[in-house]
Amino acid sequence: MSRPPEKLIDKVPLPNYSLDKRMEIREIAEAGLGELLALYGHLHAADDPLPEKARVEALWREIQANPNIKYFGAYDDGKLVSSCAIAIIPNLTRGLRPYAVIENVVTHRDFRRKGYGRAVLKHALDYARSRNCYKVMLMTGRKDEGTFHFYESAGFDRNAKQAFVVRF
Repeated sequence: MSRPPEKLIDKVPLPNYSLDKRMEIREIAEAGLGELLALYGHLHAADDPLPEKARVEALWREIQANPNIKYFGAYDDGKLVSSCAIAIIPNLTRGLRPYAVIENVVTHRDFRRKGYGRAVLKHALDYARSRNCYKVMLMTGRKDEGTFHFYESAGFDRNAKQAFVVRF
């Protein structure tokens, strides 16, 4: 039987990010779309092309208006260098406690291994805890041990569940 996410996270030693005056973790504002899309260039070597700008902006406004979806960013001297998206899913089990899914975790290549990715994940996990989620799930398409270790160091357990994916 696996422990609740908060027990795992409480045991993970995290740096005191408040000491770094250059780092700020916050929700990405509506005006941050362009910077976020540029950062996504560091997520996948190749991705499907985006549709016309008006459709992208309309979806971003829809996302921004949804109280169950948040995009958090880590900023270095005001520049977005890491981000993740979290969706809170209402749930009819677990005493009606929701769960959360984190996706699109990315850090700019020049800022990796400096604590930004871990800080933005910690912020997302704290947000999920504040929303009374009973668990947070995250999947990665990466297969390297370094990536697995990164997520485990942030409190995730790669053996807690088995994921299955269907792509369309």
